[in-house]
Amino acid sequence: MERPCELQIRRCRDEARMPAFAHPGDAGLDLCAAVPCTLKPFERAQIPTGLQVAIPAGHAGLVLPRSGNALKLGLTLVNTPGLIDSGYRGELKVLAINLDPETPITLEVGDRIAQLVVIAIPDLVIGEVGELDETQRGEAGLGSSGMR
Repeated sequence: MERPCELQIRRCRDEARMPAFAHPGDAGLDLCAAVPCTLKPFERAQIPTGLQVAIPAGHAGLVLPRSGNALKLGLTLVNTPGLIDSGYRGELKVLAINLDPETPITLEVGDRIAQLVVIAIPDLVIGEVGELDETQRGEAGLGSSGMR
């Protein structure tokens, strides 16, 4: 059995809540707001989590929206997914946006605002070539597989 990878986390604000998995086997750790915040319709905000993480070498952190917040509130992320490189040690801040055209979103300390997924990153070597191999799809882009 493979040994678990340790994710080191430091609270940099007293109000910070440690991230947690909602259910066993979940991929995403819930990230919570460390400060209260209200987003007006279509307003963007940088919401502090009060956490610093040490993403293990060979890995990256992806900050993703919570589907329930998107559906019920219209709260999502501006830069989906947000990328946390393994060398970053600053506070995690969620770049949120309120997509509801009429209703402000009020967030309190401890409200779950996003989720963190840690993924393994392959050690890549860049190789420039004159041509790429042929595939069935080729250069067919957006919409090339049909709508339904």
